[in-house]
Amino acid sequence: MDLQPSISLKTITDITGATTESDTDLQVTGLNEIHMVRKGDLTFVDHPKYYAKAVNSKATYIIINKIVDCPEDKVLILHSDPFAAYVELVKKFRPFEPAVSTVSPSAEIGEGTVIQPNAFVGNHVKIGKNCLIHANVCIYDHTVIGDNVIIHSGTILGADAYYFQRKPEGYRKFESCGRVVISNNVEIGALCSIDKGVSGDTFIGTGTKFDNHVQVGHDTYIGNNCLIGSHCAIAGVTRIEDDVILWGKVVINKDLVIGKGAIILATSGVDKSIEGGKTYFGIPVEEARKKWRELAALRMLPSVLSELRKLLPKE
Repeated sequence: MDLQPSISLKTITDITGATTESDTDLQVTGLNEIHMVRKGDLTFVDHPKYYAKAVNSKATYIIINKIVDCPEDKVLILHSDPFAAYVELVKKFRPFEPAVSTVSPSAEIGEGTVIQPNAFVGNHVKIGKNCLIHANVCIYDHTVIGDNVIIHSGTILGADAYYFQRKPEGYRKFESCGRVVISNNVEIGALCSIDKGVSGDTFIGTGTKFDNHVQVGHDTYIGNNCLIGSHCAIAGVTRIEDDVILWGKVVINKDLVIGKGAIILATSGVDKSIEGGKTYFGIPVEEARKKWRELAALRMLPSVLSELRKLLPKE
């Protein structure tokens, strides 16, 4: 999440109660989780396993629970509970804003766009030209939608990321401050759900089409001209490149890459990144021709076993 305008390091320490030995007039330009950070951003780390990843990332400011060696251009901010400090900052700079009307006065809606009755358009939403938003669509705050987009009834854009930290006392919610960004000429079927990014964007590329009942997790990138079939479930931080086709009930695990032009046949499960330009099937997926040969061999197995039994000596 960008901070506009930027804020001083002193403001960060005043809000969180953290301490630092660096110049408190330094300016923080964004809040981001570790895999999304850029120069000028603030992130957090609270486990020794990830200390090195955090201090060697692009982030300039790191909230951490222990002083560690780090490059000279990094600023350590010491706090006993970095997760809690980061969440406090998210709540401060991207607070929940209650709605005052069905279509927020702060929403920007382009010429020729139609909002059907009972659709909800939240605060600071941007919708382009010549879109059609059907009844009972829910568009959460800060969502961005391009031109010529169709969204069918019951779809929800921008729900919080499904992201929790497990503790002995229970689960702590990682507050979301990202967005959903929908490009031009996208069509999204009925009863779909696209979660906002934790700190960045969940992105849907130009010309991509969704069937009904599709779930897209936080910070996922879906490229241009993709087809996503009914009941597909795509976990967070996944990258689906251009021209990919997912047929019905495909399930994709988190943090994977689906290569350009890949086709995944219905009811498949993807547990690892796959190359583009090929057709896949199965749980877990393999190239479809290979999987079909395996299935054909399995169908032959009973008769093969029967023949083997005939060769065994009789008792």
